[in-house]
Amino acid sequence: MDLAFVQSGLLEKYLDTDVISAAEVAALLKRRGVLDGTPVYLDEETQMPVPPLCEFGGYLSTALLDTTTLKDYGRVLGRLDDHLGRLDSDVLSATESDLVSYRGHRTQWQKKPVGGSVWSRESFVLDDFYGFLVDRKILTHRPARLAARGRNALAPRVRSGMDIRHLTFEQYRYLRDVGLGGQLPNAQISPTFRGWSPLRDRAGADIALGSGTRWREWATVLLPEIGLWPGMPGGAAEFTVQACAKYAKARSIYVPEDAVGSADLFCMLERPDIVRKAARGLERKARDLFVVGDVDVAGGRVRGILDGVVREFEMSAMDAKLRRITVFEGEFGLEALTLFVCRGGLMPGADAWKGYRHRAWTRMNALADETTPLLPARRWRWHDLRHIVSA
Repeated sequence: MDLAFVQSGLLEKYLDTDVISAAEVAALLKRRGVLDGTPVYLDEETQMPVPPLCEFGGYLSTALLDTTTLKDYGRVLGRLDDHLGRLDSDVLSATESDLVSYRGHRTQWQKKPVGGSVWSRESFVLDDFYGFLVDRKILTHRPARLAARGRNALAPRVRSGMDIRHLTFEQYRYLRDVGLGGQLPNAQISPTFRGWSPLRDRAGADIALGSGTRWREWATVLLPEIGLWPGMPGGAAEFTVQACAKYAKARSIYVPEDAVGSADLFCMLERPDIVRKAARGLERKARDLFVVGDVDVAGGRVRGILDGVVREFEMSAMDAKLRRITVFEGEFGLEALTLFVCRGGLMPGADAWKGYRHRAWTRMNALADETTPLLPARRWRWHDLRHIVSA
């Protein structure tokens, strides 16, 4: 079985048929509530959809999961089917022993076994999948028995607590200045530092610490939200986060003046060079971007052209995918409306920020000396910057 994902933005580029237009297909997907990222399962030989599995993909889409989560859940079934294929079985005819074998494969025998938290998520998806098939009368019963109180028998037996690690302020300074900022442990500039945008990475760390927000909340912030927009007074910033918040629950975010100042330094010294170099490339992709012409700071709204249509959005209701393609006409041409930008001129994604953090960790360990604060065995995550304690 092959796995694909819905990506409506590719229709206009690659759909080549006289039967139906790209616009009609896009409208149909929207009408049926099929979101980008919805998994589509295809027969390997015929490349035709596998109805029960595609129905489950549609069921996930109606749950209004974000694109990343839809893809992750879709891959769970894809991995299970690959494993069962080696056992001359498949997801629709799997037995309890097949699923137990898959659990052992994922948690013990594969080259890099997954931990309890990952398997807990996967077992939840599998339990939901087989419950869906039973509810739709596609299967008469679940292949795995339910444990006490209806609990999924394949779920981990040990319930893990919250994985929270705290940093002292000295550890944070070392991460920010040495790992991300390119300094030596003695606070001198390192002549061998090859980092590309240390002020951007330091600003991200400062905002994460100062605001106490999660990665998706601070990494997707827009210039008007953080107060770095013409006509705004500067200083501390306060805005509402909703679409990029956990569970999409709206709440107010406060970013202290020092953290905004760190972002302002990035905007003055590094960001202009990045957007200048990327402007020509963004001009070529303008038809695929949300080009903002009006920013209502007081009302918290933006208005512009998206897919050839004038659209208006409340900034707090803009998800990460929309924020990434939102641009405005700046000094050098089209420029991202998000605070943080990478080489292409748009907002860095999760993998990019992960790379910044991993390279910082490697550098921190390579330069560690007797003055270095104690480093943990595992890399810090961006989320850990929400938990700073005094020395």
